[in-house]
Amino acid sequence: MTSFMSGFVIFTVLGYMAEMRHEEVSEVAKDAGPSLLFITYAEAIANMPASTFFAIIFFLMLIMLGLDSTFAGLEGVITAVLDEFPHIWGKRRELFVLCFIVVCFMGALSTLTFGGAYVVKLFEEYATGPALLAVVFVESIAVAWFYGVAQFCSDVKEMIGFSPGWYWRVCWVAISPLFLLFIIISFMSSPMELRLFDYTYPYWTMVMGYCIGISSFICIPAYMVYRLAATPGTLKERILKSITPETATEIPLGDIRMNAV
Repeated sequence: MTSFMSGFVIFTVLGYMAEMRHEEVSEVAKDAGPSLLFITYAEAIANMPASTFFAIIFFLMLIMLGLDSTFAGLEGVITAVLDEFPHIWGKRRELFVLCFIVVCFMGALSTLTFGGAYVVKLFEEYATGPALLAVVFVESIAVAWFYGVAQFCSDVKEMIGFSPGWYWRVCWVAISPLFLLFIIISFMSSPMELRLFDYTYPYWTMVMGYCIGISSFICIPAYMVYRLAATPGTLKERILKSITPETATEIPLGDIRMNAV
């Protein structure tokens, strides 16, 4: 819904700018990176009637979009760590959140330098799309194939009161993983030439970009290897035990009882 509503705002501004310049929308949108947002859009808004009002609501929208994405990403990591280590961080949530945000802040300082736009471009191309799709692909395989789509639908039924239909089951089992795998392979087979303004990124930055992308999900295969090595039995028994869902157990945490696997 956020992307849907943002599309109306973005293409309305681009259309207004194209009309003002007597150009096609494709010509106006040729600007890449920060210049499209902070130069082209700013110029369009400055020439609108009631420009101050539109500038305020436009940049408020950008701030809200950034906060929305930040909250979702932070909560994903915070919740996972607290669920995995409830005895350690259960009563120290505020301290953990503070430390985590400070680390993220220190890492983001590189984007505020004179070359910050180039750092943002590098992260934008390699740290978001393919890496995120790879994590989602592994999650879809783990849930639909190993955990079992029937058990997953049973869990959904407990939450919403009815079981998902055959369309959703087919999407979870086959269609979604195949589409994700196709997109990942397409990106890996045809690496793009990274450019921003008149600067072409050197080859070593592409290697760094791949390393940044791999770092987002390297913990998944690393934990798989650790799990196989730590599980007793033959290799076949280790694999079967590793892909079999564990039984939930209750962990007492003061007055709270948490379910963990």
